[in-house]
Amino acid sequence: MFSQTVEYSLRAVAHLAKVAPAVVSVREMASAIRVPEAYLAKVLQHLADSNIVVTRRGKGGGASLARRTTDLTLLEVVQAVDPIQRIKTCPMGLSSHGAKLCPLHRHLDSALAAMIEAFGNTTLHQIMNDPDPVKPLCEVETERLVELGMPSLPSSAAKGP
Repeated sequence: MFSQTVEYSLRAVAHLAKVAPAVVSVREMASAIRVPEAYLAKVLQHLADSNIVVTRRGKGGGASLARRTTDLTLLEVVQAVDPIQRIKTCPMGLSSHGAKLCPLHRHLDSALAAMIEAFGNTTLHQIMNDPDPVKPLCEVETERLVELGMPSLPSSAAKGP
């Protein structure tokens, strides 16, 4: 449903939130969040253009968050790299539909509206501080999962994408 660019952008800001206020090199971040380095550099440029991250070149360079996690919504991250576009008129250009959407496109637009609302009401701080023992971008030790009454995953499944 979301582009790879959106996924990588969300991983990048989550990683920067996790290590804040540190400046992280693109190479280190790419390895940590399992994203190709060249692709991540492009993603970070989009995020920098939207004042979500600050990038620095040269020795000691890298990226850091430009804003506090309490002030940054997931929607802002998504919109910076691959904007969600509402359906305002018939995508097929049917003149009889015009601005009145058919049931199919009306439902699709409603789903987009709900997604925009949910992401707009969720800050990076909320995601990073969720009480769930499984944290973004982090392995959870099998023993801890068992303590919490959660089934453990096979080691290959626990590593994620």
